[in-house]
Amino acid sequence: MNGVLSALLMTLIAGAATGLGGALVLFKKKLSSNFLAGALGVSAGVMIFISLAELFPEAQGMIIQSGLRHGKALVLLAFFVGMGVITLIDFAIPEYENPHEASGLSLDTKTAAVNVMENPGNAGILKRLGIMSALAIAVHNFPEGIATFIGALNDPEMGVGITFAIAIHNIPEGISVAIPIYYATKSKGKALLLATVSGLSEPVGAVICYGLTELFGVELTGNSPAFPLVLAAVAGIMIYISLDELLPTAEKYGKHHVAIAGVVGGMAIMGISLLIL
Repeated sequence: MNGVLSALLMTLIAGAATGLGGALVLFKKKLSSNFLAGALGVSAGVMIFISLAELFPEAQGMIIQSGLRHGKALVLLAFFVGMGVITLIDFAIPEYENPHEASGLSLDTKTAAVNVMENPGNAGILKRLGIMSALAIAVHNFPEGIATFIGALNDPEMGVGITFAIAIHNIPEGISVAIPIYYATKSKGKALLLATVSGLSEPVGAVICYGLTELFGVELTGNSPAFPLVLAAVAGIMIYISLDELLPTAEKYGKHHVAIAGVVGGMAIMGISLLIL
């Protein structure tokens, strides 16, 4: 039970980082675009490394030990099913135009994005944008919470790495919610609250995942033939997040080489930490 509580705590920490993103941009004069690009790159590097160097090989090893027929093929299928699930979530959420560009990450710098937001006539549009951003992020965070929970339950040290990666990736998401809400309402409290709430779907996803496995008697341990399939699906989810969300966003925020340096750094950090631990 302690392992379950620790895994749930990690998902809560990862989800709460959306609030941290909102707080950073609301209470700090200026955020460095290169810093965000590097941080997102690190997050992608950690996720990609964990997925391909740890989760997927471990899932293959577990399925082989279980003796399940066509087990390796099922693990591969589960990997792409994980990708497919989060792809469907992406398609289910309508895209929206975000006037908050990377050059407008400050509340006091008069960029084109800020000028658009400060126009009183745009308050209603900005408020809807912030709410839609929060809803979209909440839906995206749901499977991320499951991924964090399963990873942490399987290996607490690995769970720390996943939590770190998801938390970094959630910071810009909190910014994307807080900025339009702030300019629409002029309330830092409301902006921070909505940014924080948008991340709470991560622990909710973890709790629902745990409840369903208990209800249907699925063991979240290596002793269950279903567990390696879950691990492979989690790996697929994290690879998709890295390629579809983290790296494109990192490219938008900063220079190409800064983002790539972050990816390499994230892989190195995770690889060294796994060797030490």
